[in-house]
Amino acid sequence: MAKHEHGSMDISAHEKTFSGFNKAITWSSIFIIVFLIFLAIVGG
Repeated sequence: MAKHEHGSMDISAHEKTFSGFNKAITWSSIFIIVFLIFLAIVGG
C-alpha cells in the first residue's frame, strides 16, 4: 500500500466547489429574506 502523507493531496477542486456552494447558499438566503420582506409589505 502507498504511504499516506498528511497534507499532500491537491484539494484545489474541492476548495473551488466549496466556494461555489457557499456563494449559492449566501445568494439563496438573501433572495429568500428579500422575498419574505416583500411578502410582508405587500400582504400586510
